[in-house]
Amino acid sequence: MVIQEKVKMHQELLHPLLKMKGIHKTFSGTTVLKNVNMELYSGEVHALMGENGAGKSTLMKILSGVYTPDETSGMITYKNQQVTWNDPLTARKMGIGVIHQELNLSPNLTISENILMGTKYPRNKLGMVRWEEVHKRAGEVLASMGSDLKPESLVSTLSVAQQQMVEIARALSCKAEVLIMDEPTASLTDREIDRLFSIIKDLRKQGVAIVYISHRMEEIFKISDRYTVLRDGKWIQSGPIYETTPEQLVSLMVGRDLKDLFQRSQSSYTANETKIKPSLEVKNLSDAAFVKDISFKIHPGEIVGFAGLVGAGRTELVRTIFGLSEIQKGEVKIDGEFVQIHSPIDAIQHGVALVPESRKEQGLFLDMSVKENIMMAELKRHRKNMRISWGSLNLAAEQYIDSLNIKTASSEQPISGLSGGNQQKAVIARWLSTKPKILLLDEPTRGVDIGAKTEIHKIISQLADEGLAVLMISSELPEVIGVSDRILVMHEGRIAGELQKREATQEKIMYYATGGK
Repeated sequence: MVIQEKVKMHQELLHPLLKMKGIHKTFSGTTVLKNVNMELYSGEVHALMGENGAGKSTLMKILSGVYTPDETSGMITYKNQQVTWNDPLTARKMGIGVIHQELNLSPNLTISENILMGTKYPRNKLGMVRWEEVHKRAGEVLASMGSDLKPESLVSTLSVAQQQMVEIARALSCKAEVLIMDEPTASLTDREIDRLFSIIKDLRKQGVAIVYISHRMEEIFKISDRYTVLRDGKWIQSGPIYETTPEQLVSLMVGRDLKDLFQRSQSSYTANETKIKPSLEVKNLSDAAFVKDISFKIHPGEIVGFAGLVGAGRTELVRTIFGLSEIQKGEVKIDGEFVQIHSPIDAIQHGVALVPESRKEQGLFLDMSVKENIMMAELKRHRKNMRISWGSLNLAAEQYIDSLNIKTASSEQPISGLSGGNQQKAVIARWLSTKPKILLLDEPTRGVDIGAKTEIHKIISQLADEGLAVLMISSELPEVIGVSDRILVMHEGRIAGELQKREATQEKIMYYATGGK
């Protein structure tokens, strides 16, 4: 109720701190923003929402000085004055801070150097940097956030969550009045997210206006005061968050109803379950540290979801099955036969494929084309007389691009230019090119928008319907419930519970995930 009253006060009594009206942006004749509007008030958290490619990043790059709007564009008003800035440094000096999804720190410098980067360091009469004063200034910023990080520490020694605190501190060091947060919780644990939200609440009390970009609906409704939705580069709607629902926001973002999302009808494997050998059977499997005495089966055409809290051992489990970690104890059967998997090459030869949780770090060759990324695992299949048959390879790549609906200008386009959802579909396509029997998916929709999630869910369901056995790890409970035929819940390296689709609820999953029996 406090937030609602504050929002009304902002709308009725105060002028916006910042107003973007009628913003246009065109690249090489292609319009990416058309007549976009957004207002920010001091002390609010404003959710900027839309699918990948909707124009969110472009709008924020205009706000932060990376891009300039088209000359025929509308205007940006900041503190009741019309403004333009041609570079990020000018925007930063004006009080616009940015916390990027991909952390943008210098790992070999100290926390202090990262926080005060771009500012004039205090110096003595001889021109030498007064490091004690530098560390003191950085420490004051950290203390204002309730952080106990030591300013003298190297950034390379910090966890992802701690590095994000440094990013926030750097933005606040320039007296930021507008703070842009792009997917700030993507790599954080639940406890770290709670700490971040506490900091956001403190910043809001200090009058900082925060633009919050996230695909996680529960976060949007927990932390935001108002929202703006973009779709296809156009402004769709803005309003108080309490006047809408997740279903309505999704409908605005993707142009269709939420009832079509996250749902899979029961698979046909169950009818003949007792007559069909499991594609994958794991018995009493343990690794050296995280996986403890795990047993389960997955049948052809079945999607088994693995749920659990961060650190439960889910990723370590699939890495062990795929040969990336050593099996200390236990057995693996494929199609009823015992197999020895000591490396990913062994796994691939036995028909196992793994789509890893971090596509950029573990799944993509960012400097290479879409075609090369898709066909990388099967180049040998397209060799003729010791040379690559480019005609055959091009045809195969185009078939995967078409069948998975990968949106790209051409197969030659660098994959770094694709949206997150299309990059993920390209990674899936690569592993499908190996003709697997068993598909291991580790957080297959992390960091992709809702529309792309729907497409990936349909791809997964179709692959299962074609006979693949699918193991899917996801930290999003609606996704696990909606896509899986059966759910196994892990806790501290063990399987704590099993739920059939018809009985699965978020409450039951969390009961097992937190150690309930």
